[in-house]
Amino acid sequence: MALNTNFTTGQVLTSTAANNWPRGIVSVTSATAASGTFTTQVTTITAPSFTAVANRYYRISYFEPVLQYISGTVTVIDMTIKIGGTAILFGEVKISSATNNVGYLTTTRTLTAGANVITGHLTANGGGTGNAFRSATGIAQIVIEDLGAT
Repeated sequence: MALNTNFTTGQVLTSTAANNWPRGIVSVTSATAASGTFTTQVTTITAPSFTAVANRYYRISYFEPVLQYISGTVTVIDMTIKIGGTAILFGEVKISSATNNVGYLTTTRTLTAGANVITGHLTANGGGTGNAFRSATGIAQIVIEDLGAT
């Protein structure tokens, strides 16, 4: 893609040039209810289906405001972003009985053209139970942004 940075007086703006531009926010999905305790992988947030366009970059961000140790020997909480049933990004948040932590994953990639459903998942790892605490001011989110043509 040619960058759209050097327009000059009298130059014609083409639809090709305009179609390269970012289209902005595709979806913001928020959750304020706690996930409930978990030991194995659970789906904690689901974005609505959207139609991706081929040859465009999308940024997908998943945020959990408070990840908590509940019981057992949990050492990390795994965060996963999936499209359909396929994991596309994985990360770990170190956790202990004395602390709460914030979880954040983000990825920039092209997507398969057509309908896509993006979900966020959590797993307590190391034995025991975790929780994703949320509230009116502690909001979990999946944000999907169109960053422009490849």
